[in-house]
Amino acid sequence: MPSGGTHDRITLWGLPLVAGMTFGYTQSGNLTLLVSGGFLFGGLMFGPDLDIYSRQYKRWGFLRWIWLPYQQGLRHRSVLSHGPIIGTTLRILYFGSWVIVVGGVGVAIARVIGNIPWDGSAVVQTIKASLRQNTQEWFALFVGLELGAMSHSLSDWTGSAYKRFQKQGVAGLLPRAKMKKRKATTRRRPRTKGAKVKKKS
Repeated sequence: MPSGGTHDRITLWGLPLVAGMTFGYTQSGNLTLLVSGGFLFGGLMFGPDLDIYSRQYKRWGFLRWIWLPYQQGLRHRSVLSHGPIIGTTLRILYFGSWVIVVGGVGVAIARVIGNIPWDGSAVVQTIKASLRQNTQEWFALFVGLELGAMSHSLSDWTGSAYKRFQKQGVAGLLPRAKMKKRKATTRRRPRTKGAKVKKKS
């Protein structure tokens, strides 16, 4: 599995390619910026290795504690953290839930201390309107995050496959059949009907 530094270099080297291909396809500087920014953020801070004590995790600084429940709930390199689309989606939902909780607490404190008016329904309507009106922008950001995460996961899988190839040859690249572990048992000779049981004296 590549080191954290290798993952960072892959992200940085891949940025010009991602930006160039995005601009060539969309002809939009705004969408290119969103995809490229999402790619950088996804590769350096919002990638699959947030499920362990990694370089990505440490980059969150004093906020990294929010990822502790995420780490405890997932097995490293599982489909939920490293899987295509589902990994990025789960991290967005997880982080979004923290934003809602912390934002809600902050608003409640502000209302008590500063007597600030708050209309939750208006905020929800604003978010819904933003999602409807800026669908392309939100999708571009998600694509960037996913590409950043997948650059990480693909390098992991490629590195693991290469090591298996070095050790086992082509057979190491083929799907491995699950071998059932047999428990060692002591064989006992079956008793015959006429056999006498010796008593301990």
